Amino acid sequence: MTPKPAPPADPLLDFALLQQSARSQPARNRRALLWLLGLLLLLVGSVVTLVLYLNTFEAEEEERRRAADAQWLEQSAQFHFRRLEDDLVVLARQVVLGAEGGQKGAVQGGLLWRAPGVVLSHGWLAAGQLSNPGTAPERWQQDWAAHPANAEALTTMQNITRGLRRAAYAGPMRERPEPESVARADVVWLAVPFFERGQFAGNYLAAVAMDQATRHMVPAWFQQNHAVRLVAEEVDLDLALPPGTGAGRFRASMNLPGTDLFLEVDPLEAQPATVPRIFFLVALLFLLGMLISLFALRRDFLKRHQVQALLQAQVALRTAMENSVTIGLRAWDQSGTILYVNDAFCRMVGYSAAELLGQSAPLPYWPADQTDELHEVHHGLMSKGTQQNGVEVQFQHRDGHLLDVLIHEAPLNSARGKQLGWMSSVLDISERKRAQRMAALQHEKLEASGRLVAVGEVASTLAHELNQPLGALSSFANGLLNRLRGGNISLDEMEPVVARMARLAERAGGIIQHVNAFARRREISRQRLDLMAFLRRVLAGTVEPETAELTLVPHPEPIWIEADALLLEHLVNNLTGNALDWAPRGSGLPQVRVSVELAQGMAALVVADSGPGVSEDDRAHIFNAFVSNKEGGMGMGLAICRSIVEAHHGRIEVGQDAGLGGARFTVWLPLAQPLNPPFADAASTPPATPLPEEPHAPRRHSHR
Repeated sequence: MTPKPAPPADPLLDFALLQQSARSQPARNRRALLWLLGLLLLLVGSVVTLVLYLNTFEAEEEERRRAADAQWLEQSAQFHFRRLEDDLVVLARQVVLGAEGGQKGAVQGGLLWRAPGVVLSHGWLAAGQLSNPGTAPERWQQDWAAHPANAEALTTMQNITRGLRRAAYAGPMRERPEPESVARADVVWLAVPFFERGQFAGNYLAAVAMDQATRHMVPAWFQQNHAVRLVAEEVDLDLALPPGTGAGRFRASMNLPGTDLFLEVDPLEAQPATVPRIFFLVALLFLLGMLISLFALRRDFLKRHQVQALLQAQVALRTAMENSVTIGLRAWDQSGTILYVNDAFCRMVGYSAAELLGQSAPLPYWPADQTDELHEVHHGLMSKGTQQNGVEVQFQHRDGHLLDVLIHEAPLNSARGKQLGWMSSVLDISERKRAQRMAALQHEKLEASGRLVAVGEVASTLAHELNQPLGALSSFANGLLNRLRGGNISLDEMEPVVARMARLAERAGGIIQHVNAFARRREISRQRLDLMAFLRRVLAGTVEPETAELTLVPHPEPIWIEADALLLEHLVNNLTGNALDWAPRGSGLPQVRVSVELAQGMAALVVADSGPGVSEDDRAHIFNAFVSNKEGGMGMGLAICRSIVEAHHGRIEVGQDAGLGGARFTVWLPLAQPLNPPFADAASTPPATPLPEEPHAPRRHSHR
């Protein structure tokens, strides 16, 4: 029984019917009859084609077989004779080079060389003896004298080998000179030339019995079905196997230059054609197929109603699945009219399916302020669908709130493969968008916290760097105030003290400016400095404690670098002050050594002490900020040193000094570019910019 069609009021089933066929039962029956009639016509056409084909196929097949056999015989003969030529080349080389042997058994020859009775005679004929047949092999002399045509053919063969530098043949040899009883032997002479350093040395000659060669070249499996005869162009050589029936006889050329020999092949029995029998088998298969088709057609009539019922069940199941998912589904045709929506889409936008079906742009769930933008998106979806990532837009619920959705489009095709429109999957991503906004807000808060940390680090750096000049200012101010109160100071004595206090204040201002430049990532002020003179100037103002000895190792030549003098002074003071603090804690005599080296095209400033050194575990983070191994240390000294070195495009390393046994800090700084003449050499290099000397103020302490 044919199932009832879905009610037209149900839009979901109406959409499902778009995928079904509207053909009636009589139309399907007519289609089956047309298929059966076409099968019968195909069978009749196959039988007629088979009858016509039998008239021409066997002749064509036989002609193709003859051509294939002739080609195979020609290639086989060429192969064996080319191999014989190669064997004679080997013998000729042995004769010319003076090797012993030069006989038939001296080479691993091919089939014709090894077969008995094929090579009747062979030997060497030098270049100066070509006109004297008396020096040639005995068989050569006999054939030369047997007939004038033989002598002419042999002479021509020698001229060809010498002039064309290739092997040549002569023959067949004539036995008697009587013209009324001309007889041909099956002997053919082969001459292979040999050239030594481009000069013709002679020919190696071989007399070949062609009947024996033919018997050995043609394999036994070929002789079972064919009779092979050796024939010349004009007169047959009576050297053949038993002839066949004569039907389908053909010739195969031996392609021996200088001879006109052929192999005449006569099939002994006709081979049956297999293709017509295959056509008969195909006809039987067609008949069997027709019977099977009739049986299948009967079964098709019985099962068609079951298939229709199953199709309706599948449609109902698919509809239930679509309504149960949380992803909205929407189908619309090529003109942009909505064909189908599921329950999830209806819940998403707050409209019923009846209100949405048949609607086109502008759609009721579009926000009023985004109509133009959604029109463009809608036209883009109608033209090419969506990419893999989909399209994000905003829909407006019926109650007025906005929701973010992600749309993916796929072509909607009918049962025949024709595109009806597009199928959309609509995912509500409002919660995802809300989470992204919260994550962005949290990221902004983290960035603000990071900025606060950076401000704190800059403040710590300022406090660390300003400690020395402010301490020196305080000492000078207190000393000056005490002497003023005591009235034991004159204006002349007061002037240098005030000048030193001014320089210390200027130095503190410079520190603030440089730290500010670091914080804002600005360029530092570089100048050309002699590193040794700079170290002598800086270390001269360092107050050495009584518990340690500070030594500057001199360098014989100036070492020029480009650096910020103030920042580099902070670096040296931090490293030397740190070394002087740790040197007394070692087991040996407290010492600090400062030296300069040249290595790897860079200047190396080395500060080593006799203290306990830096452990392997601490070396990985000793240059980090707020890391200190001293009591009350801020942990900013080595961090500032690393920042200064990196600002000068250098690097700082820490290790163990082999001489003093304590820590060894190495600062690598790029060398300054050489000046153009007249300041090209060290003697004419202008001195570094002098730095103002500072009083012996308290040292700054760096912390490991």
